Amino acid sequence: MTDMIGRLRSTVIDCPDPRALAGFYAELLGLPLMEEDSEGNGWVVLGGPPGHQPRLAFQRAPDLRPPDWPDPERPQQLHLDVTVDDVEAAERAVLALGARRLPGEGDGFRVYADPVGHPFCLCWD
Repeated sequence: MTDMIGRLRSTVIDCPDPRALAGFYAELLGLPLMEEDSEGNGWVVLGGPPGHQPRLAFQRAPDLRPPDWPDPERPQQLHLDVTVDDVEAAERAVLALGARRLPGEGDGFRVYADPVGHPFCLCWD
């Protein structure tokens, strides 16, 4: 094993309204809003302090051109895999939060888009 150069601080997601999308992921993942690390509505952080995972940040990108699953002209860029115990119950919950189902699923996963259009998967064993 080699020496570590650094530690992951946050995964950052661009979106038009950081506070709104952070609210979606706070409900989906049960992560708290970190007000001391957030800067109004332009930069919002969920999770623990730096160095504690998981940690998601949301950055204002007013002209965001979201991915268009599964179109390679507008690729997904990033996605999250979220493990669930009951995919049917989890699907109802994420749809109620504003997600939408996308085409594509496989053995142990289904694909969705968050309210801004970023793909994520609900996964089960």
